[in-house]
Amino acid sequence: MIKNVHGNTVDHLGEAILSGHYAVGASLPAEPVLCESLGVSRTVVREAIKSLVAKGLITTGPKVGTRVQPAEEWNWFDPDVIGWQSRAGLTPDFLRDLQDLRRVVEPAAVRLAAERATPEDLAELETAYAGMKRAVDLGGDYITHDLAFHRGLLRAAHNRMLAQMSKALNALLRTSFEISSSRPDGSKLSLPLHRAVLDAVVAHQPDEAERAILTLIHGASDDIEHVLGSRQRLPQLNLPASQLKGA
Repeated sequence: MIKNVHGNTVDHLGEAILSGHYAVGASLPAEPVLCESLGVSRTVVREAIKSLVAKGLITTGPKVGTRVQPAEEWNWFDPDVIGWQSRAGLTPDFLRDLQDLRRVVEPAAVRLAAERATPEDLAELETAYAGMKRAVDLGGDYITHDLAFHRGLLRAAHNRMLAQMSKALNALLRTSFEISSSRPDGSKLSLPLHRAVLDAVVAHQPDEAERAILTLIHGASDDIEHVLGSRQRLPQLNLPASQLKGA
């Protein structure tokens, strides 16, 4: 997706913060300096600052200026923040936090899905699974269908909070799936694990569904630990922000 000047400015500053160019507690340059260095108007800079405040990256005030917030204040459910972290470099702590989150959220959600899934929900899950299998057998985009499968599981729980969380978790889960699929035969090996989850949901067996999703998550954790141990380059989620243009 091509971003406008505002989006590119937010990306530029967000990446600078996540990469440590602007350290925690440090002040961002004054507005005129940012305008000149980025080649954008004051309006663009002000709107970008508002966006970064909303994402928890910075705080502003008449006496403190514009300062970078500690990482625990950042909105880690924001896809932009996840993308910036990816480009700055995924860390072992970040990836392990992600796996902890999956272990907390997904088993409970899948139990609900096994109890509440409608025929429409099951059809959606079958479609996503078929896309995954087609990608394994014939080649293609496995990760997009994998994400659709997990979003479908959360929606099938028929809980409004989990349905909203599925949107926020999308970028986080993609991080895990990118790494898992980067291993040789990673997608092929995970396919039957997904089938086991789906079969349990179709059969409306919450205990079996929970066990199956935990097996899948543990497999993803093993993949991540293997990649971290091998020191291979971690995948990036997005291309860098495009070159800024004057406004």
